[in-house]
Amino acid sequence: MTQDEPIMDGSTEATHEDRLAGVVQQVRADLQLRPEEDREELLRQRLTDVGIELDDAEFARIVGEL
Repeated sequence: MTQDEPIMDGSTEATHEDRLAGVVQQVRADLQLRPEEDREELLRQRLTDVGIELDDAEFARIVGEL
C-alpha cells in the first residue's frame, strides 16, 4: 500500500500563503535540529518538494527571516 494522497483533511485546500508558511515552519524546525544545515539549500529543497516557486527577492527575504 502506498500513500498517494495527503492524509490530513483539507490539506489540498491550503492557500499558497498557508503552504509557504508551512514550509517555513518546517525549515525552522529542521534548522533547530541541524543548525549546521545550509538554510538556503534546505529551503530550496522543501519548496521544490511541495511545488512552490518564488522569485529571487521573495526567496532572499524568507532566507533572511530564518
